[in-house]
Amino acid sequence: MAKSDSNRDRIGKMFELLAPPLDQFITRVVEPELDQGVEWSQLVALKDSKKKGSAEKEYERSDPQVQLRMLTENVPHQVKPGWYPFDGQLSPTQRSFASELRDARNDWAHMKSFSDDDAYRILDTAERFLGGIGAVEPADEVRRLRLELRRVASDKDDRRALKSAAVMPESEGLAPWRDVLAPHDDVATGNFQAAEFAADLYKVSVSSDDAGGDYADPVAFFSRTYLTEGLRDLIDRAVRRLSGDDNASPVINLQTNFGGGKTHSMLALWHLAAGLPAAEFGQDLQDLLEKSGYGRLPKVSRVALVGNHISPSGSTKSDGTTVNTLWGELAWQLGGRQAFARLAADDERATSPGDVLRELFNEYGPCLILIDEWVAYARQLHDQSDLPAGGFETQFSFAQVLTESAKLANNCLLVISLPASDAAGSPHARADDVEVGGQRGREALDRLRNVIGRVESSWRPASAEEGFEIVRRRLFEPLTDPAQFKDRDVVARAFADLYRTQHQEFPPECRDAEYEQRIKAAYPIHPEIFDRLYTDWSTLVKFQRTRGVLRLMATVIHSLWEKGDRNPLIMPANIPIDDPRVQFELTRYLTDNWVPVI
Repeated sequence: MAKSDSNRDRIGKMFELLAPPLDQFITRVVEPELDQGVEWSQLVALKDSKKKGSAEKEYERSDPQVQLRMLTENVPHQVKPGWYPFDGQLSPTQRSFASELRDARNDWAHMKSFSDDDAYRILDTAERFLGGIGAVEPADEVRRLRLELRRVASDKDDRRALKSAAVMPESEGLAPWRDVLAPHDDVATGNFQAAEFAADLYKVSVSSDDAGGDYADPVAFFSRTYLTEGLRDLIDRAVRRLSGDDNASPVINLQTNFGGGKTHSMLALWHLAAGLPAAEFGQDLQDLLEKSGYGRLPKVSRVALVGNHISPSGSTKSDGTTVNTLWGELAWQLGGRQAFARLAADDERATSPGDVLRELFNEYGPCLILIDEWVAYARQLHDQSDLPAGGFETQFSFAQVLTESAKLANNCLLVISLPASDAAGSPHARADDVEVGGQRGREALDRLRNVIGRVESSWRPASAEEGFEIVRRRLFEPLTDPAQFKDRDVVARAFADLYRTQHQEFPPECRDAEYEQRIKAAYPIHPEIFDRLYTDWSTLVKFQRTRGVLRLMATVIHSLWEKGDRNPLIMPANIPIDDPRVQFELTRYLTDNWVPVI
């Protein structure tokens, strides 16, 4: 069992160890009393037979819930009324153990959390119960779980005592961050999945069931999305273009460094075009949409082309249509078989579709075309046209036709995501090279950038300062109460005063008046943590800035919340690198020789 397992994991493992010997015990005691061919689990099913829905329920003899019910309830017997076969087999104490384990099993099944004390008590009960029915080896395994928990809990107490003693004098009287601003439930309980921070346009556009609640549902998505200046500008331009404003940008290239929020911005546009009224969204977005003249967008045809989910070998759609090319995929998503038929010949020959695209955009408009991971798709193509998708060169002819058609159509918005330049000397060069994909990908990127650059408009990604609010919005509950703002401001002022009066001990920028505002903006995380992650760490290969910061800080915050951290801010020195979960999030981007150093 990994050291990072939670108390729920420990209790789940205990029930796995409990089930086999408990089934053997019940079978040995009960089944000699039953007719041949009757399993003991059928008795529990018979007792429930009059309950609603019992016919569909399964009663597995290996299920601890069924086993513990058998031990703690008077189940019916074919002949003997009031029959309880465990008299003489279980002492009153052991029967009380079984009742306690049954309650624990119900709590575990209902996803309740367990404190260290509760988990220790449950494991101790299970160990004693297993010993009582003669299951020596499983009892020893549960004992190891119990002793491991005792060690972990003791370490937590030691760390908590050390940290309490180490709180700097200046923090006395300042509200601990945990008393001011609580994490979202999934962060506090540790029930988040790392993949939840990975926006996936393909999953959202194809099946919201696989995309995760925060990304799939438009209202939930915007409730946890901070509207940066760049995103506000993008939404404003999108609303005006899709509403028929010919002066609005027809083609936008979301060109940022690796992990710069391109896919998240595309998801914002996808959900914006879902047809919901402005009143469904939060006040910030409502105000922005009202300013843009939005009540409800007309019905928008949406297309999402995600290059690493489209095969150059083609695919067969749900209606039987065979699609070979990127333009065939675009037409089919835009209007199904009927729209695809307009350029079916070009799709079959893998030739660029020409003016048909403009006609389709006008016919099915307003339309939103989102293209992500185009470089990943293009770099798979050959110089020869030996793939159903066509040759490498054809992609750039299509790119030119596509951008010109979007520009000429009445209310079509084309949004393309391309990696930023990975020129030598750039601090993000190595990370972007991973995204571009070597020499072939770099050539595709240069060619696409040249074509799209003739008609594209610029877009500004989130700044480092806006990253504070992006992370806070996703990981913490919102600041709403005036008392919360007051506590935050008092903490910011105390730190600012400390930095000014002890200026020789701290970096020069801490003395600036603006630094107090940065503390407020980043609260409850100290801005120095963001500075290190958004500058130093963003140069690491595969570290995607926003996603990487979210993954790491969610793990850090959960660990500190679990340990009862009482500091006024989450400081660099508070990051619990002794926690294996935090260690993993740090070292996954580093070479192996950093592990023994930590």
